[in-house]
Amino acid sequence: MLVLWVILMGVKLKSMTDVCLFNLAVADLLLVFSLPFLAHYARDSWVFGGVVCFLVLGVYHVGFYGGIFFIVLMSFDRYLAIVHAVFAMRVRTKTTGILASLGVWVASVAVSFPELRYLGIIEHEGKTLCSAYPNGGDHNDMKVIGLFKMNMLGLLVPLAIVGYCYTMVLRRLLTVRSSRKQAIRLVAVVMVVFFCCWTPYNIAAFLKALELKKVLDANCEMSKSIQLMLQATEVIAYSHSCLNPFLYVFVGRKFKNHLTNLLHRTPFSKLKLFKSYMIQTAVSGQSQISSVDEQFTNL
Repeated sequence: MLVLWVILMGVKLKSMTDVCLFNLAVADLLLVFSLPFLAHYARDSWVFGGVVCFLVLGVYHVGFYGGIFFIVLMSFDRYLAIVHAVFAMRVRTKTTGILASLGVWVASVAVSFPELRYLGIIEHEGKTLCSAYPNGGDHNDMKVIGLFKMNMLGLLVPLAIVGYCYTMVLRRLLTVRSSRKQAIRLVAVVMVVFFCCWTPYNIAAFLKALELKKVLDANCEMSKSIQLMLQATEVIAYSHSCLNPFLYVFVGRKFKNHLTNLLHRTPFSKLKLFKSYMIQTAVSGQSQISSVDEQFTNL
């Protein structure tokens, strides 16, 4: 929410990067806001009614794919800014960012089907369930398709695109004699964090799909272990939505400057903590880069 506030009031969506960061924050918020409801549901049956079930699971699926797709778009944006800097000056505009973001949202909704079609409450063994799958014989088959779809569109394809973009970025930065190590380190951190957060969850989901398809002959204990692993790795995966602001926004000097200017207009400006932040921002602003693409532009 802090990111949204600074982008809308300070940055004011002037470039493609600003538009992408804004939409990435929205997608992350959609996913995060659904988690308290799902956390309560995990320990008990669904008690919030049919309308809330549709909204929560709908927001969850769209936010899930939207967050990943916007990370891919951010990677491509940085790839253009650094590897094709001259061409990027013409295409990395606010209008392009809006059109690309609209395309990402449409794609996020599209790949959320058929889950969005079957969202609703079902009764199963005396419990009320909020489900994205029909209460019939093809329940497991559709769930398997959904898990495999998540493996492909939620990890393998995005990881391939992100990996290619940032590999090209690193190669370009390494050819620049005065390129700072911090820019290269930031690119490496973005790639490693994405891989470490999403890969364990997708492996657990893949094992769960094999179990549902009865390809994996799992006994009761193994089935419980897979379910436990799925829940544990799910926490790691969703934490990536909370790490995104630190990876893509808070490291930038541009964002810090806008945040400082906005805080000047609030009662926080009278606090000693704010004054300490002002001094720290001024010092770090002289020695740190704003972002990978800003680094290259300065060079």
